[in-house]
Amino acid sequence: MSDKVYNVLFLCTGNSARSIMAEALLNRDGEGRFRAYSAGSQPKGEVHPAAIELLKRNSFNTDDLRSKSWDEFAESDAPVLDFVFTVCDNAAGETCPVWPGQPMSAHWGIEDPAAVEGEGQQTAFERALFYLRNRISLFIALPIGSIDTMSLQHRLGDIGRSDGATTS
Repeated sequence: MSDKVYNVLFLCTGNSARSIMAEALLNRDGEGRFRAYSAGSQPKGEVHPAAIELLKRNSFNTDDLRSKSWDEFAESDAPVLDFVFTVCDNAAGETCPVWPGQPMSAHWGIEDPAAVEGEGQQTAFERALFYLRNRISLFIALPIGSIDTMSLQHRLGDIGRSDGATTS
């Protein structure tokens, strides 16, 4: 078993909901094997209140979660990334910065719960968390240190096409 901690960046346009929830999930469920971050191409500047409420209700620590630009992770002093996952179709179609470390990437798009207003919003956030949890569980279970790069890339793509996937 390797002692390597893998750095993972989750990207979305606004970095207010899906990517934030993915960061919280992987940091908690990754059991020290992963260090997750999130960012956006056009960050909203604040985490969506419904995301914070849902995470707190599910016993996640939300103290360090903040909406931030992906530019922070392209700086010379940024963590070297092993994986970059887009969780919204808009971010998947944008030209990303050059990431230090040449990370593997995949698109894990799911519907934007922040786009839902009114009565169905809580359900939309719960559904997004459910799909993210499923993807992250599959990711955590991968034998990352013992499979070849091509197989790993294929499996990352398969995870992104699992239940709840959007099309870009």
